[in-house]
Amino acid sequence: MHADLTVLSAQDLGWRATVATLSDLAAMGAAPWCLVVSASAPKEVSIDELMEGVIEAAKSFACPVVGGDVTSSATAAVVVAGLGLVPHGAALLRGGAKPGDLLYVTGPLGGAAAGLRHLRDVKSPSDEAARLVLRHRRPMPRLEAGRLAREAGATAAIDLSDGLGRDLHRLADASEVGFSLGVVPIMPGASRDEALGGGEDFELLLAGPRGAELPQVFADAGLSELVAIGVVEDDVTIRTLQGTHLGPLGYQHEVT
Repeated sequence: MHADLTVLSAQDLGWRATVATLSDLAAMGAAPWCLVVSASAPKEVSIDELMEGVIEAAKSFACPVVGGDVTSSATAAVVVAGLGLVPHGAALLRGGAKPGDLLYVTGPLGGAAAGLRHLRDVKSPSDEAARLVLRHRRPMPRLEAGRLAREAGATAAIDLSDGLGRDLHRLADASEVGFSLGVVPIMPGASRDEALGGGEDFELLLAGPRGAELPQVFADAGLSELVAIGVVEDDVTIRTLQGTHLGPLGYQHEVT
């Protein structure tokens, strides 16, 4: 359910599964250390190509695969466990946001969902469509951004894997706070709904005190500009976008 193999290759699946785990490490401000990968696939899906995607991503982000298992199965599946390193007690968590903190994202949203839309619609490809498709096929974990945010005093973080409208609620629930959003940064070619609920952008959502100067730290490091999107509220019931209640939007994992 995490990849449409009618429009994605087995190599794409391997890359995306690996980046999803590396993105979790990024959200904690961790430096990637190593990966353990178990992969299975039916005969019509090349397990070799799937693992090529895993290894390509692992090499790209200097996080080697040190173990795991490969087997056949009725459906394709990749399970990636990642280990990362942070100073003791310093990992960024979802539950540290404080009332008055500013909320930021590390880039525009909706590109991955728009890319999937273009992959499923083969009409008139364009340069913009190609950029969006690449966002879906080859997402990037924001590892340097996570480390800088941790060092610069961010109070909480989560990676946007299931959509801003879902993951923001998860951060607010863990921190026992509310939020007021003023803006949603939308990638050119994507829709507002894709930015709020599309998911798989793997940008980081950060909270930080006003005095932390997170945007300046990012600018000094040459990273893409942080986008301020709102503020953390003391009242847990206040969860709004431009004054209107914003409920959870995005992918909901089934609980069995």
